[in-house]
Amino acid sequence: MCHHCVIESVKSGMLSRRSFFTGSVAAGAAALAASALPQPALAQAATKAEDLTHELFETFPTYFGDQQLFIDKKFNFKEHSFNLNEWRINEHTGTHIDAPLHFSADGKSVAELPVEDLVAPLVVIDIRAKAAENADAQLTPDDIKAWIAANGELPQGAVVALLSGWGAHVETEKFRNVGADGKTMHFPGFHIETAELLLEGSTKAIAVDTLSLDHGPSPDFAVHNKWLPTGRYGIEGVANLDKLPAKGATIVVGAPKIRGATGGPARIFALV
Repeated sequence: MCHHCVIESVKSGMLSRRSFFTGSVAAGAAALAASALPQPALAQAATKAEDLTHELFETFPTYFGDQQLFIDKKFNFKEHSFNLNEWRINEHTGTHIDAPLHFSADGKSVAELPVEDLVAPLVVIDIRAKAAENADAQLTPDDIKAWIAANGELPQGAVVALLSGWGAHVETEKFRNVGADGKTMHFPGFHIETAELLLEGSTKAIAVDTLSLDHGPSPDFAVHNKWLPTGRYGIEGVANLDKLPAKGATIVVGAPKIRGATGGPARIFALV
């Protein structure tokens, strides 16, 4: 072999080995980084985001019927060259979170919810047909079974949401839907047996497009009392569930990080 050929052969070998080691190191580093980072609970690759949060305003309908948001303008642009408002707000107003502390003596506050529980596969269970016939309709274990039959098993660590269609009534009296007795509300919610069923699995949270996890005429907050003390959370007043598929979306819950809070208004969206 000629001298030039030997040199070229050695150079080629060195470059080949360099490429091999460079590629191996890069691949190893990528694998190490991937294993070191927490894996997001993305249901699938997202192409758009859907807002699941109602715009909050001072007369937003509330469970007890009283105003729960008050806005006081402290500075205005004309006089001070900037705007600044002071708020007084009930934790459970608008699209909001129920933390475990809401219905337990020493459960997690909203600030203590693990961030990994705030990103999850979203399951949407549509009960609009029976809610249209009966305002007191509840999401039952049979609804869960029907969803599974159509879509497969519930994803691990999911947020299970009830779609009743009640979000369309948020700026009307029907959102509270007080009956003839002047006090009993009528709107859909979770059945206690459904909460018990979901507690047997890995579901992180349950969500409703109404004022309460329990249906309107509930006398005892049975679902709240069963669900929240286990360390899992709830979401009430969710918007736009009708724009999402039954499965495949990923919910992102922007929980307020307020020390000791039993809940709080949240900006919630879904990646689809």
